[in-house]
Amino acid sequence: MQTFKVNGAQVSVDCPDDVRVLWVLRDLLGITGPKYGCGLEVCKACTCHINGKAFNPCAVPVGDIKPTDDITTIEGLPATVGQDLHPMQQAWLDYDVAQCGYCQPGQIMAAVAKVRQARAAGHEITDADLDEIRNVCRCGTYFRIREAIKAGAAAM
Repeated sequence: MQTFKVNGAQVSVDCPDDVRVLWVLRDLLGITGPKYGCGLEVCKACTCHINGKAFNPCAVPVGDIKPTDDITTIEGLPATVGQDLHPMQQAWLDYDVAQCGYCQPGQIMAAVAKVRQARAAGHEITDADLDEIRNVCRCGTYFRIREAIKAGAAAM
């Protein structure tokens, strides 16, 4: 039995330790925002937060998750700010970022984590920070993604 928090709620799932967290989220808990892309931490379509930091659940066995760990998916992101949409999600809409939308949950989660990381380092998000976000988008809306991240950061 695996026990941890997801989007603020304690959950328990009966599965082997070696099952990847992404499959626990999607298949056992029905949380489909994080997408499967590569399973190797390359495309980052599955990016979520664990204890406030970005991680890729496609590459983490559920046995590595502690009962005190708190995983946030795109579905739980608005609750972290007590709004219907997180400011980064609103910026995605305002800047008309999404095309197919497959990679968007992971990109939004990576962007929020990057903004938090920059602020923890004592600065606002810079172009160099944006260059570190490595989520793959096949639709190629990278300019709008960068603009939305800046706007979302300003509203956070």
